[in-house]
Amino acid sequence: MTAETANHVIICGFGLVGEKIFDILQQHSVDVVVIEVDKDKVEALHARGVKAIAGDATSSKVLREAGVEKAKAMAVAMDDDAKNLFAIITARSINPNIVVATRANDELMKEKLKEAGAKFVATPNRSASEELFKQLVETA
Repeated sequence: MTAETANHVIICGFGLVGEKIFDILQQHSVDVVVIEVDKDKVEALHARGVKAIAGDATSSKVLREAGVEKAKAMAVAMDDDAKNLFAIITARSINPNIVVATRANDELMKEKLKEAGAKFVATPNRSASEELFKQLVETA
């Protein structure tokens, strides 16, 4: 896959967050490669004509198979902060110029993920809390 893929975005994890990122990138005609551990999800993506790899995004072998050397960006959207951290460290050791966006479930991990090389870190739990608070204040 690496020979035919360059200037693409790698999505690590195809859960709710990864799928939303994929949908937005597809709307903008961005070339995408998905890395997902669930082989059934990968088969379903292949059936849709999507480039997808069954594997662990913390593995340098899997990241290389996804073309991390030539990728312009990576969205790390796994549910496990430690795996997200390790995937970022591994990807940036292979391609120090890759732009990385990730999620953090734990607010304390946000700085660690940035130190590892993430340009942007979203904290969905905090974002949801702020949105709920905003809605409560507006309706109260």
